[in-house]
Amino acid sequence: MIQHATIRPIGLVPGPQSEHGNAVRLAGGMIYASRFAVVLRRDGKVVERWLASPDTIAEVIGNLPDGCGAEAEAQWSNLTLAHPPLALGARTIRLDQPQVMGILNVTPDSFSDGGAHDSPDAAREHAAAMVEAGAGIIDVGGESTRPGAKPLWEGDEIARVVPAIEACVAMGAAVSIDTRKAAVMEAALEAGAHMVNDVSGLAHDPRSAEVVARAGVPVVLMHAPGAAGEDLHEGGEYENVVFEVFDALRARRDAALSAGIEAKNILLDPGIGFGKSLAENLALINALPLFHALGHPLMLGASRKRMIGALSNEAEADARLGGSIALAMKGMDASVQLLRVHDVPETVQARNVWRGLRDAALTDFADLPG
Repeated sequence: MIQHATIRPIGLVPGPQSEHGNAVRLAGGMIYASRFAVVLRRDGKVVERWLASPDTIAEVIGNLPDGCGAEAEAQWSNLTLAHPPLALGARTIRLDQPQVMGILNVTPDSFSDGGAHDSPDAAREHAAAMVEAGAGIIDVGGESTRPGAKPLWEGDEIARVVPAIEACVAMGAAVSIDTRKAAVMEAALEAGAHMVNDVSGLAHDPRSAEVVARAGVPVVLMHAPGAAGEDLHEGGEYENVVFEVFDALRARRDAALSAGIEAKNILLDPGIGFGKSLAENLALINALPLFHALGHPLMLGASRKRMIGALSNEAEADARLGGSIALAMKGMDASVQLLRVHDVPETVQARNVWRGLRDAALTDFADLPG
């Protein structure tokens, strides 16, 4: 019999004063949590659930079955963990507020832009526009990961991404390489990339974890059910997608730590749209605060995803701005640190307005007694 206890924040509030101080700052960000569901699973099945607040959580954890208390204590500590900034070249990316990562696809078969930026000049121009608009990081990818896309030879992928990376570095941008191949990671880092974004969670290429550990750079570990094979979307069958993705990310995190990657360099992504149905994607997005219990910064990549089209009369990828902003805002409300998006100016504007609202919320009750 295998038992796990998981702490899920379910009551998010504008600030601690709205709960008379009985709220905690979630993951060091601009969101506060006042209520939590402590969920007990036995052999993968949910068997019991308790509600707790910051002043009762110790009692609830203390009453958990033997073997579950230490895990729950660690998760409670993780939920309130403030993450240090990312040092990416000359840029410092603070993680106490949402940051925007701009997508630069240098591939002719991207689902979102159909190869609009796969020439060197077009890539450079688009990257410069995203940096000017406020993107903290540029994420360069040379292989399409849409359903049905054919795997790309690593040599072709390197030829696509290296010129784009060099151009981004030359303009002073913080650069991430979006790849699942160790050889591409090595070439990208040599070209000046500062971090790795692996859609396979370092499961696809047996050398990738070694490459990242040796370089000492941050890495995003994303969940995809077919991560170890060629088709990332294969095998997406879940009984409880939220807890199964949570467990899978924990396993990939532990594998990364065992490979020598420092905890401070690990970020996690639940993999919206990868081997998941519309209902499962929605469940994951609604459960985003839970993933802070793993103790690492989170990235959300929901921009222009198929789920938006499914909820909006099958809108084409380039007509999904409204839905993309809605999902980005949901991520901000969950204290997600990185938002990976196609539409940088619009997302940055939404983030800035959102931050203004959060700052104002901290003084909403300033004149009340007590």
